Amino acid sequence: MNEEDLASQPVHCPYCDTPFDLQVDPSQGSHVTWEDCPCCCAPIQLRIEVSPSSGDVESVSLGRDDDVL
Repeated sequence: MNEEDLASQPVHCPYCDTPFDLQVDPSQGSHVTWEDCPCCCAPIQLRIEVSPSSGDVESVSLGRDDDVL
């Protein structure tokens, strides 16, 4: 995967509220994953929704470690 194929999503950490750009790979389809906050290093749960027809990122939901997304 080339970096230019990644979709950039502006998000805020659910712990410290730091804004950052999340790089999403839409070729993976819809999925749940984890990423650490670049500022406070807390584990962020991510739910990525990708359109099966267009392959575009439809939504990105962030939650704390113990949230259910």
